[in-house]
Amino acid sequence: MTDNKVLFTKDMQKDYTILIPMMAPIHFQLLRNVLVHSRYNVELLENTGASVVEQGLKYVHNDTCYPALLVIGQMIDALKSGKYDVHKTALIITQTGGGCRASNYIYLLRKALKKADLGFVPVISLNLSGLDSQPGFKLSLSMLQKMLGALVYGDLLMDLSNQVRPYEVNHGTADQLCQHWIDDLSKQFDRRQGLSIGDMKRNMRDIVMSYAAIEREKKELVKVGIVGEIYIKYSPLGNNNLEKFLAEQECEVKLPGMMGFMLYCVYNGIEDVKLYGGGWAKKQLMGFVYSLVLKLEKMTIDAIRTYSDFEVPGSFPEMKEGAEKIIGLGAKMGEGWLLTGEMVELSKSGFKNIICTQPFGCLPNHIVGKGMIRKIREQDPECNIVAIDYDPSATQVNQENRIKLMLSIARENMKKAAGESAA
Repeated sequence: MTDNKVLFTKDMQKDYTILIPMMAPIHFQLLRNVLVHSRYNVELLENTGASVVEQGLKYVHNDTCYPALLVIGQMIDALKSGKYDVHKTALIITQTGGGCRASNYIYLLRKALKKADLGFVPVISLNLSGLDSQPGFKLSLSMLQKMLGALVYGDLLMDLSNQVRPYEVNHGTADQLCQHWIDDLSKQFDRRQGLSIGDMKRNMRDIVMSYAAIEREKKELVKVGIVGEIYIKYSPLGNNNLEKFLAEQECEVKLPGMMGFMLYCVYNGIEDVKLYGGGWAKKQLMGFVYSLVLKLEKMTIDAIRTYSDFEVPGSFPEMKEGAEKIIGLGAKMGEGWLLTGEMVELSKSGFKNIICTQPFGCLPNHIVGKGMIRKIREQDPECNIVAIDYDPSATQVNQENRIKLMLSIARENMKKAAGESAA
């Protein structure tokens, strides 16, 4: 132990199982496989239910934000399940390195483990800021390249699955195709393929065409966009299976991609230099990464536009432009101006019914989300936005009832629009 930190050593890499909390199912399957192919024994956690919340409440201070409570609760619940040899198990958690409480999750987790008599379990930090290094876990350039590829492909698969799933003639076809591509891309990564510009263009073309070939039926569905704090937005555990609930209500769902969040984080580094000053090297590095990811985003958009009739997602510069009309780009806590920009972009693309998922304990997220709703509605009166709070005491029934009310307004608006067009 060093400074109360249990090290994950090189020897542990051979026989330790590393547990990862689940967030975005498609992206995280790809990321998990990248780590597995890098010779780490990794498992994605899928334990859910009241016991996860109970463990979080038991070992995390109740003023801590809800995502931290769930992530830490899920890990401790898994360790106590009897499924794992706790003396041969490690945990991995991300650190943003920014002003979000997520930068401190790792310290909260170690404190919780100690309180639960599991203080001997090593905790690995996954970050790009040089925080909390561990001798037995290193991110190589090859791993980083594959992880970036996982985010790019994950966004494409998520977007196309959401566009096909509500309309597919044979139920389950889109999900089966998605799993096929997750497996195929993971094998390509293991062979060091699928990551060059040529390979990515070819894969994107094949992915789009395979989804376009799925038989679909034409029908009018309510279109619902989901935004919010990044964990609650994507995690079925965090948002009480929101996507599944909306599917049961016969809605088409749209989730902004994770590439947008990555571009937002990188662009903030460039904006910081403009606002507060900074080193030339930092600005150049951020500018290079920004240009690279922007190019990958454009490749994704071009593939969808060229090889299908699917709706093309908006670009990051377009989203940023929409946000700037409402909020300053210096507002970057709690998903900052990105959250406002995503709502504006969803509305522009026809997803005027928006659920803003907001966790307990993230005041900045409430300000840049719920606080901007009136301004967005002034700009677009047809926007139908509901902010849903997620915390240990919020009941799923109450959340779903509020969403149903939003959907009833959406259906009334659809009928009104259909009547006006018929007239």
